[in-house]
This record gives sequence, structure tokens and C-alpha cells, in this order.
Amino acid sequence: MLKIAFRVDASIHIGSGHVMRCLVLADALSINGHQVVFLTRPQAGDLISFIKQRGHNVCPLSALACPVEPVSTDDYQGWLQVPELDDAAECADLIKSTDLVIVDHYGIGALWHKRVKETHDCKVVVIDDLVRAHNAELIIDQTLQRHAAEYNRKNANALVLAGTQYALIAPVFATYHQQCQVEKQPPLRQPPRILLSMGGIDAPNATLRALQALQQLDTKPLVTVLLSPRAPNYESVKAFSLQHSHWVTHIDFVSDMAALMAEHSLAIGAPGSTSWERACVGLPSIIIALAENQQTISRNLALVGAAKQVDLSRIQTDLVPTYHELLSQYEEIRRINLQLCDGQGVQRVVKAINRLSEFRLKLRPAITSDIEQVYEWQCKPETRKYALNKAVPSFSEHQAWMTKKLAANNDYFYIIELVDENNKETAPVGVVRLDNSAQGQYTISIFIDADYFGKGIGKYALQQIDNLHPDVIINATVLKENAASQALFSSAGYQRVNSEQFTRPVVE
Repeated sequence: MLKIAFRVDASIHIGSGHVMRCLVLADALSINGHQVVFLTRPQAGDLISFIKQRGHNVCPLSALACPVEPVSTDDYQGWLQVPELDDAAECADLIKSTDLVIVDHYGIGALWHKRVKETHDCKVVVIDDLVRAHNAELIIDQTLQRHAAEYNRKNANALVLAGTQYALIAPVFATYHQQCQVEKQPPLRQPPRILLSMGGIDAPNATLRALQALQQLDTKPLVTVLLSPRAPNYESVKAFSLQHSHWVTHIDFVSDMAALMAEHSLAIGAPGSTSWERACVGLPSIIIALAENQQTISRNLALVGAAKQVDLSRIQTDLVPTYHELLSQYEEIRRINLQLCDGQGVQRVVKAINRLSEFRLKLRPAITSDIEQVYEWQCKPETRKYALNKAVPSFSEHQAWMTKKLAANNDYFYIIELVDENNKETAPVGVVRLDNSAQGQYTISIFIDADYFGKGIGKYALQQIDNLHPDVIINATVLKENAASQALFSSAGYQRVNSEQFTRPVVE
């Protein structure tokens, strides 16, 4: 079981899509036995109550007395509300122990990841759409026609899952997709049934504009409007729907989006994560981008023939002719949509996350041929920074010391090694020592090669020590300024004695 923290926000500026796709992933991870918590900042339009209703724990970040107003739809620092490193510090303090942090926030980047990884010796997974640089082990971008190579230039050490095969949509969509694949395509209903859903917030009120445009049609379609009371223009949409109830039905919420989509002939919506839900059930769409970060998805959907685009500023003039154009190409557009997404994305992502925790790690007794490698590590500034003795020894001093340690009968000196998938090749990545200090008691020392910081290796090494030496007391001295190691020993079950002393009792 992994302890997993999600860092994601929803607001009247951000919308709800980031939280909704994280909830899909969180549900799947919980089913797989992992422990999930959400870190999110309270603000207008947040989804904290909804996250709790879905059965997940929430650790709210501090609410701002004077919330920041983003200056544009791509003011991602404004989305975050606070400086990036301040947010990282608050999150690092709030989560006492975690194995993995999943970040879905355009206002958070590599600096944030580095800060949290240093504090918790954890791994980071990023859900992104913008091809940015990260400090992460795994990057997920479900954008249509996105390729891993686009990220590799900025993220050489990360595994990248790119494309709609990794779309984070509820597993129920896969069932509907399979039905669509085997069943004969039904004829287009008359009048057509349109699902109008512009997201949970729809700040520019594209919903009302679309309804007013459709009002021009002589033969009205049957329109279902999905818009939450959290939306700033909720009342105006509700009033229009009531006034035109013979062809418009307004609903606040739906628990089964797949079933709702399956009841409709086509959709009008924003090109966010819902695009992949619509594609999965073969629902042809007219898409209206509400923000700059949706433009790439919008263009790509139109490019492959899966949707028709209408500019936000031209809804009144362009929506009706685009609607007629879509109807004339309905069968072909539906066929293309079904090819884009099979609904299996979340299962693929969960498998990749599970593999991140499958460390093939072993401890082996150190031997004389390790002396040079250990000396190389000992000389690195990252190793000496928090060492109790900061002086770098000469090689002859180190050689004499390590030779003596290897010959000691009551001490243990291990090399931490990563093993490849075939259990053949190994790579040394650090050292863990147990020095006998009293009868049945040992003092532990551990350091990891700086190239492998933030990958959870220290935590796994301590677990191995528990397995190898359960029947002794192990003590550790960790400088209080070494926040990462302090967090490491706490998360590994060591009891704090004082500000710099930890102890692990006999493992029962």
C-alpha cells in the first residue's frame, strides 16, 4: 500500500476538470489498496465537499483572506494563489508522511516538486497538458496527438504516458464503448437530443450564449443543460431553461455521466477532459474553447475530424450553421470518436503508478572492492552536507576506516543496490551501516547517491533493515536541519527521542 497525496485545486477560475480527473484516478488507486488524501486550497468554486462525498480525505490548505484574482485565463500563478515555494512548504508540512505525490496544477512546476521530494523522500507524478519541465518520475498527458518525445526534451528522467489511451475517465465509459463497438449504430434521433455542458463553472457563460443561438432554429432540438449551482451564471441559465422548458431541460448534477451521454445524439461542450468521455461513447460534438489551455485539444479534435469548432466570440453567428454541418457528417464523426478513446486509460495509469513502487532493491554486504565507490560518495558535497563529521577524509584515511569496519564482527555494512527487471544487472546507489553501540543496540547511518535522491530508496532500505534485523534496537542521529532525513526516519516508524535523536525498538 502506498500513501498518496493529490495536490489539485478547483475554483471559479480553474474550473472543476482537474479535480474530476484526479478523482477518477484516486478512486482507482483506492480500489487497488492505496491510501489517498487530497491537498486543496479553499476558495470560491472549490470542490472540497464533493471530494469528501466521494469518500476521500481532504487536508485543506490555508484560505486566503484576500484571494488573488487571476489577470487572464492563463495566469497560472494566480490560479495557485500563493508563491509556488510557499505552497510547497505548506504542503510538505501538512503531509507528515507520503510515498507519492500526484500533482495536477498548472501553477506548480519543478521547484515545487523538488521541495516536496527533498522533505519526504517521495516520488512525484504529474498530470499535465502544457509540455512543461518537471521534477517527476511519471508524467501523464492525455492530450490527443501528444507524444512522449515532446516531454522528453525537458524531462529526460521521467516516464511519459502521452495520448488519449491514458485519458482519466471513469471505468464505466469502457463498458459503453464496448457496447458501441459491437452494436449496430442507431439512426440519428429526430429531433436530435443535445447535451450542453460547458464544465462546472463556465465563467464566460457560453451555456446561455449557446442556448440563445439554438433558439434561432425553426425545429428545436431537445437540449439537456448540465450546469452546477457553483457556476457564477447559474441563475441566468436556469431562468432561460424554465422559460423554454418545452425544448430545454436543466439539471444541476449527474452521478452517471456515461449514461447521460449515451441518451443524447450530440454534445456542445468545452474541449477539456470531457472530450475523451464524449469520444469514448461516440458522441459527436461542437466544441467551444473557454480558455487558452484548451486551444490545443480543440484544434487537434477538429484536425482529426472528431469535432466541430466554434469560437467563443462567434457563438451567436456560427453555432447554428456548425450544428447543421455536424448533422450532415454525423455518422463519420461518430466513427472517428470511437477510435480516439477506449476508456481503459485509468487502468493503464494505475499500473504505471504501481510499477513505480516496485523497487527491485537489495542490500548486500560491502566488500573491499566497494571502498573506492563509497569514498566517491563520501566526497560529494551532498553527502557531507548533513554528516555528523563534515570533514572529507583522505583516501588513505577512508581506506583504513572502511577496512576496519568490514573486519568488525559486531557491525553490519551494506551496499544498497538497484536490480534491473531481469534480476541480472545491479547498480550501487548508497550505503546503510549498523554500528554496534551496546548489547542488542546499534546506531544506523545511511546515505544515498545524490543522483538517486527523491526516489524513495532510503525508505525501502530502512524497510529491508527491519526485515534483516528485527530483534535489535536501532538508534539514529539526524541533524535537525536535515528535514528530508528527519521525515525519512519518522515515516519508517522510528520514534523521536528529541530534536535530533530517533530510535526503532525491537520489531514485534
